[in-house]
Order: sequence, then C-alpha cells, then structure tokens
Amino acid sequence: MQGIEGGFVSSNEVELSPTMSNSSSLSMELDESTETRIQRLISEHPVIIFTRSSCCMCHVMKNLLATIGVHPTVIELDDNEIAALPLSDTIAPAAFIGGTCIGGLESLVALHVTGHLIPKLVQVGALWKDIDGHGIGW
Repeated sequence: MQGIEGGFVSSNEVELSPTMSNSSSLSMELDESTETRIQRLISEHPVIIFTRSSCCMCHVMKNLLATIGVHPTVIELDDNEIAALPLSDTIAPAAFIGGTCIGGLESLVALHVTGHLIPKLVQVGALWKDIDGHGIGW
C-alpha cells in the first residue's frame, strides 16, 4: 500500500505500513494478507473510503461527508491492492459504512439525495442526532 515508510497523512487519511505504531487499530501483522487487512479495516471503522492516489471522486466523497459532519478514514491503495477489495467489480473510490459497501460516489450521492445517508451514518455511530432528528458530526 502507498507509503511503506508511512504513518498518518492527516487526521482522517492514513497510509498502511508494516512499521506503523501510531494507532493500534491501524497496526497490522507483517504476515497479514492484503485481503485480510482490508477486511479488518472495514470492520474497525464506521466509515472508510478506499481510493487511488489523486482521485478527484474521493475528494468529492470526503467533502460531502465532511459537510454532513463525518470524517471518514481514507486508505489509498495501489492498482494491485484495488483488486483485493470485496467488490463485484474493482472500482475506486469505494465507500463502506458500517462494514457494508455502499459503492462509489454515485451511490453515496444517491443515498444522500434520497435521505438514507444520514440515518445510516447515525446507525453506525458516525453521526449523532440532535433533538430535531438532524445529524450532528463528531
């Protein structure tokens, strides 16, 4: 995965690295396969986006979620690792909410436009609801 010397890229973007020690949830076993690592990360993070570097659609996904008040974990994968994503077709960016793949940018926008995104984010604990039922970010 990008940045073998790795570490945190920002508060919500990470690069995987066998040498990472900043976060126990992002640590990985040296003998862990790419597929196993991806599955573990999906299960450990309520909202996670897998992308390629310099992906403009990922930028739009992050901005949409940030506007709502959610800051997803973002993992950059190289072309070989994209194939390890648990998807029927290997696309990127791919967003997972609560361990379930919601798909790419079009699917995320469709969830938002139909009013299903905020309840899903609340359900997985990535967003709080105020007294009026509106989403409140962390």
